This record gives sequence, C-alpha cells and structure tokens, in this order.
Amino acid sequence: MTDADDIAQPVEGQVKWFDPTKGFGFVVPDASGADILLHANVLRNFGQSSVADGSRISLIVQSTARGVQAVEVLSIEPTHDQGSPALPDIPTESGDFSLDELPFEPARVKWFDKGKGFGFANVFGRSEDVFVHTEVLRWSGLADLQPGEAVALRVIEGERGRMAAQVAAWDAVLRTKT
Repeated sequence: MTDADDIAQPVEGQVKWFDPTKGFGFVVPDASGADILLHANVLRNFGQSSVADGSRISLIVQSTARGVQAVEVLSIEPTHDQGSPALPDIPTESGDFSLDELPFEPARVKWFDKGKGFGFANVFGRSEDVFVHTEVLRWSGLADLQPGEAVALRVIEGERGRMAAQVAAWDAVLRTKT
C-alpha cells in the first residue's frame, strides 16, 4: 500500500446491507471498485444507529490494508423506488396533509421490535407514546431503532392515536437547520 492509498476520498453509492447487531455493513460504490465497509461507529457519528438496505449514501472513504472503509458519512437518502409508495398508507383523522408541513419533534425511542414490525417513542414534554411502524422507518431510510436512541419524528393523529409519519436521526435534523 502506498501513501496515496491513505488519502480520504468522497464516494457515492448504495447500501448493500447493514446489520446493527453485527455492527457493520457494506456499500456498493457507484464507480467501479470493491464494496466499502461501513462500521456502526461511523454511522453513529452521523447520528444514526442503522440505515436501510438500498439507501443512497455519500461517504468519505479511505483505503486500508483491510480494504476500503468509510471514515465519515456525509448524507443518506432513503430509496423510494422499490415498488413502495412515496409514503406508506397511513390512516389518519386529519385527511390530506403535506409531510413537509409537519414539524420535527424531538423524541426518544422507548422500544422497537424489528420482528414485530413496530415500536414506540416518547416526544419530549409529552406523556403519550408515539407508534412507529417498520414501514415508516424503512421509508425514512432507517432499518432499526435502539431503546433510548434520540430521534426526530413528524407525528400525525392516526385512528388509534399519535403515530410517526417520518423518522430521522436527531443530529441529521439539526444539521439541516444550520
């Protein structure tokens, strides 16, 4: 390996898979080349504990003796072209709404069970739980949530109470406001 191999470079690609339990996954670069290792610590530095398979991702990578590895996540864009609607079918009492009109609310994950396909979060300053469905999570570009994880939610009133219409990493929302 030469010194030139150590230079960090920006790369665009698509998440091949990411397993939060194993703590890593791989990204397929748009340009030809070997898959890129994405470690959970690098993803956490971006403010997320998971990322959905197929999401578009922008990274800073570095070649090492063990192969190409991500050293920084610059952006993540969920994919919406896998035959799923732009937004999951969410039954609401409020009828039509624009998701962008809803504010992000700071919340903490109470629990999330990927096997069951749902979980709950608590918005800061409010006592009621917010239902989080796995399809909304996937649509938002996330694969899983961990208890205690800080997130930002766009919340709507559903037929059975408050439910998440979009989930984002809290740090990512803060970065877009600056």
